[in-house]
Amino acid sequence: MNERLLAKTFVELADNLVADFDLIDFLRLLTDRCVGMLGASAAGVLLADRDGELRVMAASDEQVRLLELFQLQNDEGPCLDCYRTGTPVAVPDLRTETDHWPRFTTQAGLHGFGAVQALPMRLRDEVVGALNLFHTDPGPFDPGSTSIAQALADVATISLLQQRSTHRSTVLNEQLQTALNSRILIEQAKGKLAERHGTDMEQAFTALRGYARAHNRRLSDIARAFVDDSEPLVGLGV
Repeated sequence: MNERLLAKTFVELADNLVADFDLIDFLRLLTDRCVGMLGASAAGVLLADRDGELRVMAASDEQVRLLELFQLQNDEGPCLDCYRTGTPVAVPDLRTETDHWPRFTTQAGLHGFGAVQALPMRLRDEVVGALNLFHTDPGPFDPGSTSIAQALADVATISLLQQRSTHRSTVLNEQLQTALNSRILIEQAKGKLAERHGTDMEQAFTALRGYARAHNRRLSDIARAFVDDSEPLVGLGV
């Protein structure tokens, strides 16, 4: 494991505790680093909205985003079980769970995944979502990598809840709701950019994210400007 990258990741996550950060970009950083550092083939984040409904907020690639959506649409899968129980779910071989999640295991196989870990995003008794790590090949999970992934999920959860009201509530703060709305804009921008340049959704997202970072702007603002054609985004391409 790249220890310098791991340390850098925790610093980046901690920076978001005090900064006015872009939540969508923040969660994508989380999934990308889980793949880059922990040996996962793909990663995704599901978060609950103000009504307690889970939403796909970040995914390291398009395949896992579609699989996460499939879980939500069919109300079946390890990530949902993790969120509902607030406990980790580890499945080293999805072929053993065909009775438990028949539709999910079939779909996961079609997307090329053979194992999955779902880790709760939880602060004390409150669960706000799940960090999900997918592996192409079945096999046991490394305990050290699992501990680090849970630590990353815990730091991300603190970041999400930092601006919560001091009194207890069952709904997420307005910042999270804004991010959920921004997610829709970003998906629209991805589709428009992909269609315009004849490329895939993942390349379109990378281009939007890179443009936002290069110009020190929020990803959601770039997506809105591109969808609305409200300003020229010179150099935005794939």
